[in-house]
Amino acid sequence: MANSDAVSRGDLIVELADVHLKLASAAGPVNILRGIDLSVGRGETVSVVGPSGSGKSTMMMIMAGLERPTSGLVRVAGHDLGGMDEDKLARFRRDHVGIVFQAFHLIPTMTALENVAIPLEFAGRRDAFERAHAGLEAVGLKHRTTHYPGQLSGGEQQRVALARAFSSEPSLLLADEPTGNLDGETGAQVIRLMFDLAKNRGATLVLITHDPALAARCDRAIRLVDGLIESRDGTKANLRPILASGV
Repeated sequence: MANSDAVSRGDLIVELADVHLKLASAAGPVNILRGIDLSVGRGETVSVVGPSGSGKSTMMMIMAGLERPTSGLVRVAGHDLGGMDEDKLARFRRDHVGIVFQAFHLIPTMTALENVAIPLEFAGRRDAFERAHAGLEAVGLKHRTTHYPGQLSGGEQQRVALARAFSSEPSLLLADEPTGNLDGETGAQVIRLMFDLAKNRGATLVLITHDPALAARCDRAIRLVDGLIESRDGTKANLRPILASGV
């Protein structure tokens, strides 16, 4: 996809403008984000790389409405998150955002099917279990619907988490080191599945990773250092200068 700076505003899923986040600490204020400007287009895949503590996860939490910036504009899927209270933010996430974490965050006392269906039930979807069945089938777990997380491998648990994230057909999928707890082969399978699902369902994907090869699979790489975007390129062909310095 072309650089999202060139697309019209109506085709943007994520708009961050001069976003700052400052937190108090015993040693004084800490600047986590120091003026982030970022636009991500509809259907684009973007990797977020950079050293630990650079603000990657914080920026993602702000996109999801799970963290409020100190200042700046945050617009996702056409919604200005700055004017929303917690209830509106929860409904916004329910309707527009899917999130996949390094930890699977499944409810251990619920089956795979129930874990996928529960956010749909909260959304009032009468077809929650039908959609959950379809979601698990899409990730190759049709035969594991009645199994509990403790009965599933790590790769299977992450696939359940993917099915849950995509169950509401979100505009934006946020993935924070989704293969961090998986072995190489299993992680590669999960990543292929995640990219395929995003493409087939027209979702925008923003992916935090320390893996240069994985970052290079995305349309664009964003590198964060000390709460600032250090550099960015618009095409895969130009990823190498960003990744050469490490992620």
